[in-house]
Amino acid sequence: LNLGGIFPPLATPFSPTQEVDYARLEGNLCRYASIPFRGLVVLGSNGEYPYLAPRERLEVVSCVRRALPRDRLLLAGSGCESTQATIELTVSMAEAGADVALVVTPCYYRGARLGGPQVADASPIPVVLYSVPANTGLDLPLEAVLALAQHPNILGIKDSGGDITRMGLMVHKTQQEDFQVLAGSAGFLRASGGVCALANVLGAPLCQLDRLCREGRWQEARDLQHRLIEPNVAVTRRFGIPGLKKAMEWFGYYGGPCRAPLAPLSPSQVEELRGTFSANGWL
Repeated sequence: LNLGGIFPPLATPFSPTQEVDYARLEGNLCRYASIPFRGLVVLGSNGEYPYLAPRERLEVVSCVRRALPRDRLLLAGSGCESTQATIELTVSMAEAGADVALVVTPCYYRGARLGGPQVADASPIPVVLYSVPANTGLDLPLEAVLALAQHPNILGIKDSGGDITRMGLMVHKTQQEDFQVLAGSAGFLRASGGVCALANVLGAPLCQLDRLCREGRWQEARDLQHRLIEPNVAVTRRFGIPGLKKAMEWFGYYGGPCRAPLAPLSPSQVEELRGTFSANGWL
């Protein structure tokens, strides 16, 4: 199962009353269909998955699967704090149409270990590990990743930590395994593929960047990458999901509100965000 290419980690659209807006989700999916993504990620960090009930998480997977062509992969975040709950949700998401389960590091109890082997043993679909230390406060030790890479049902890792040396070591030390490393940001894209928040907004340029790199057109890739770095920082570390959803609206997608307690941007933050996209030639 080849994960090479670009995957947008979809934002979950909410109505003004903060219900999941499936019609708006389908509208965004129609627009994404014209972009050559390898597939889509649902219920990652940008999907506000901690704020969704298990029932809503399954409904989102079902909605996206119905709209997604079968030749495009659907990665679904099934991680929960307990291993048992993760296994149960993973099985349900597979039944709802997910191709791959994305399993985030549990973080509430510091002594907890990632139940990767148990989840992978029980999962009817391949598992991708998900390390996002900015949210969990934890980073999967490299030694643990290398050990888990040997499991036949663990396909790879989405690493959002931004440590290029660590990612390079993962790629190098798993060359003999069927293990793929996905970059978790457009700011450090070169790996097997990329799961990039900015792809919700600038999907076509990111797919172009991926193609330029694969064709070895490094100068063109470098020039394009430079124009993407500041907008990427703006919709990730700087302004987070509220910034991502605001930027989506400028490019014809539905962003809408976040679910409480995430707060909208202030007017001055909106202007700063717009200035970042304008300064790099996107608006």
